[in-house]
Amino acid sequence: MGVLLDDAGLTQRIFDHIENKTTDLGEGMWREPVANYRSEARLQAEIENVLRKSPVAFCPSAAIPNPGDYVAREAAGVPIVVVRERDGSVRGYRNACRHRGMPLVEGKGCTTAFACPYHGWTYSLDGTLRHVPDEHGFPGLDKSEHNLAPVKVEEVSGLVFVTQDEGGATLGEMPALIAADQRIFSMSESIIDANWKVFLEGFIEGYHIKAAHPDTFYPYGFDNLNVVEYFGPHSRVTYPFQRINKLKAVEPAARRVDGMVTLVYHLFPNALVTVLSSHTSLVVLDPISLTQTRLVSYTMTNRPMGDRDAEEAAKRDAAFVNQTGAAEDRAIVMAIQKGLGSGANEAFTFGRFEGAIVHFHKQLSERLSR
Repeated sequence: MGVLLDDAGLTQRIFDHIENKTTDLGEGMWREPVANYRSEARLQAEIENVLRKSPVAFCPSAAIPNPGDYVAREAAGVPIVVVRERDGSVRGYRNACRHRGMPLVEGKGCTTAFACPYHGWTYSLDGTLRHVPDEHGFPGLDKSEHNLAPVKVEEVSGLVFVTQDEGGATLGEMPALIAADQRIFSMSESIIDANWKVFLEGFIEGYHIKAAHPDTFYPYGFDNLNVVEYFGPHSRVTYPFQRINKLKAVEPAARRVDGMVTLVYHLFPNALVTVLSSHTSLVVLDPISLTQTRLVSYTMTNRPMGDRDAEEAAKRDAAFVNQTGAAEDRAIVMAIQKGLGSGANEAFTFGRFEGAIVHFHKQLSERLSR
């Protein structure tokens, strides 16, 4: 993708920063009122006008590889199900029976049709109502008016995106993210006691690495050395490892950053794709309340799942990250959440080292002002 640096350009930018003891800088500072993290009205506006009106990453394509495979969960407070059709396309619906509103399915699975567990109304994978038990009890029922309520679905870059409500937001051009041969080896949901934006902010800046991760990430990386790029409302933050210096002996055109950096793609508004040494993760931050966020996480191999060595390496890599840096980050964001109510700050001040956070808040503010 032309908007983002290729491996040769990215490596050279990093080498320049190492030599000059610099980092990418944002254009300016941003002061975000603390009230915007504590206001119920603001949260509802974010959910209704941004999370429901934007294309939001719902799951990797690899979560529904075969016809009839589905994933169902709440997104921005709304039950949604996506399913792989027989022709290979993906459809999405509000996960509610058109009779009495009962959710049709939960979690993930594979089916040939959606049958409501309450009264048995049954829908084809294309959403059409095809069977009503004892239909004579509903004289004059027009089944075509009771098909499942669809939501817009786009399958791009190995991800399934869902847009719940019309609002004019578009996904835009996306870089390559998840390859067709990457496979999921772990999926989880958890709840963290922090506002969704506080959690997001910790992923997309490297200003904190030395202070917050002195024994886990910092010994292998750099402090406050990042490449920060933007594509539409989204961003990519690159965190280089010390071992990238090995590429200085490689011809620029032959340089590859796999295993030499961590790439964090923030897919506006609330999803993160992180490419690490041996695994890739998708994390969706779904706000439950002002103080709680549901984390929906998928972890994938970076190489084909049939490669046993790749699978074992991916599992070791993911376990190290989850037990060290990720655990430290969770503790930090939960502590920040407590600090929100201290009265110490009227606003958070994001500086030029935190350009991706500034970009996020500018995009969020602009969407809310429409």
